[in-house]
Amino acid sequence: MSIADLLIWELHTVEKTKQNNMDIIKLLLKEFEAEFNTTKKFLALVPADKFGWAPHEKSMKMKSLAIHIADLPSWVSLALTTDGLDFEATPYTEPPVENADDLVKLLEKNYAEGTAALEKAKEEDLNGRWILSMGKQVLADYSKYETIRHSFSQTSHHRAQLGVYLRLLDIPIPGSYGPSADDQSF
Repeated sequence: MSIADLLIWELHTVEKTKQNNMDIIKLLLKEFEAEFNTTKKFLALVPADKFGWAPHEKSMKMKSLAIHIADLPSWVSLALTTDGLDFEATPYTEPPVENADDLVKLLEKNYAEGTAALEKAKEEDLNGRWILSMGKQVLADYSKYETIRHSFSQTSHHRAQLGVYLRLLDIPIPGSYGPSADDQSF
């Protein structure tokens, strides 16, 4: 094989590799959709008559936990449309929620906004810096990509907490990444 043949083979291999690699935006959209679908199943089960309940005095009340979970998809658009969030300048207030339907609607709204922002984004947008702070105290200094990934991690983390709350109330738990003891569908 000549040097020219080797170079052509190498260029062909590099091009084929580029074609086979999915871009990060598509991967994030796919994961975002999967997390949304699973989260929606959990939030639909939250009983309004237990909004004030918590399994321990140090635990969040069920309503606050569920609202937080429904709000987390908004961090995708927040990451892509801002350079950070300062809780001192913009204190958090819970949106009004009266029942599980309201939680699901809040989740759907935040997911739709996050999806739209991700669909508009270019891969290089993910490299920008994003800072979470409380006044002068920096709580997190991430890239926009890391902020999005953090919101996904927070979603699965807090959804698992909600699963424990539901289990303690004898509410059957849907499967997340596979079957649960209550839901054998995959």
